Amino acid sequence: MQYISTRQGADSAALSFEQILLAGLAPDGGLYVPVDLPRLSSGDLARLRTLDYPGVAASVLSLFVGGMMSDGELLALAQDAYRGFDHPAAAPLKQLGRDDWVLELFHGPTLAFKDYALQVLGRLFDAVLAKRQEHITIVGATSGDTGSAAIEACRDRDNLDIFILYPDGRTSEVQRRQMTSVDAPNVHTLAIDGSFDDCQDIVKALFADVPFRSGFGLSAVNSINWARIAAQIAYYVVAVTALGGHRPVSFAVPTGNFGNIYAGHIARRMGLPIDQLLIGTNRNDILWRFIETGEMRIAGVEPSFSPSMDIQVSSNFERLYHEVLDRDGAAVAQSMAAFRDTGRLPASHATWLRTRQLFSAHRLDDAGIEATIAAVWRETGELLDPHSAVAVSAMRAREVDAGVPCIALACAHPAKFPDVVERATGIRPRLPAHLADLFERKERINRVPNQFEAVKAFVAARARRRHAQ
Repeated sequence: MQYISTRQGADSAALSFEQILLAGLAPDGGLYVPVDLPRLSSGDLARLRTLDYPGVAASVLSLFVGGMMSDGELLALAQDAYRGFDHPAAAPLKQLGRDDWVLELFHGPTLAFKDYALQVLGRLFDAVLAKRQEHITIVGATSGDTGSAAIEACRDRDNLDIFILYPDGRTSEVQRRQMTSVDAPNVHTLAIDGSFDDCQDIVKALFADVPFRSGFGLSAVNSINWARIAAQIAYYVVAVTALGGHRPVSFAVPTGNFGNIYAGHIARRMGLPIDQLLIGTNRNDILWRFIETGEMRIAGVEPSFSPSMDIQVSSNFERLYHEVLDRDGAAVAQSMAAFRDTGRLPASHATWLRTRQLFSAHRLDDAGIEATIAAVWRETGELLDPHSAVAVSAMRAREVDAGVPCIALACAHPAKFPDVVERATGIRPRLPAHLADLFERKERINRVPNQFEAVKAFVAARARRRHAQ
């Protein structure tokens, strides 16, 4: 398995999984994608149906890592990654109606779907760095959940330091405390006075600074890292095979940075019988506007009840854009430069139509989020967090194809957003036992100006350089 950047030509030199795992973002600013995608046959799906969650995750990863690790090593890694999850199925499926289902993706250590990939990613980093005797500096931006999941996966590891930028005052209190209360020598959080997009822009600028990137061995844990996408494919496989593995299934996904639903798209291209992929957005609705009108234009980021989706620049959309432009890396590079300069993506009518054939979209404002949480609680007794409510609303608003089940991805535990849930239902959800003392833990908050040079200086003062160049 080999990989190229979305901004390179198809004949450019390809890299191995190990190389793109450590690099994260390509030097030209593009995102890595496989040269060719593996396929899952009906026989493969029948075999995967017999495996537990770690077994499925290891089998999916084996299709992408090439010869980096053996099947046995991958299985041991996956078993270790999911051992601490608080449900025996890891990702249980619950039925809400005749054809309506919810896939619970909040049973990991930080109560969000990011755990399902990042617990694997942290261990992949460990395995590669130990072999190469190197040290890396992970720099990432978070709108709420990626940060805590990445920190939990990477804390106390000798071969890496991790720096997470988050928008100050724009996460839930639980999300913030999960990041800032971690007492580990290799963990650093930076509260930035701005939006997630501001944080993400600074991270991309750090990667674009070639001497800095090389000197500190920068790597990424955001979904710009292909390993995140590969690991997330596993729960689509688990969900589809749980419902038989042979009949069409649709998915509704709350979407900010486009990584989660893009993993579903890749799963469909690999052969999973996925019918509709429904994008759920909140008031920060750039993806919904593009699907509806064909225009992708950046607007201001507005705080909402679902802060992990408070994003206007969806990084992983570049991977899809590369696909619908027939993998023309030069055209992608030109379009992304124009998008950055003008705030508008110069997508053609044909590109828009190709995208509309792949996805539908749904928009839900804060009032709708609260109403959906209340309605689902009243009708089924299930508590949803605000992000999961967006997915369920998209599922319920779909054009129903009788007999085709739809699965809404429940991407966070309701206790991460207790104020909204309590207003909607009158019930204040409790944190699980391992986080019961979260509000008693000491926070370590580092407020850093919303400036590239200030963040660069902060990282340089605290990061350890690579042991080998």
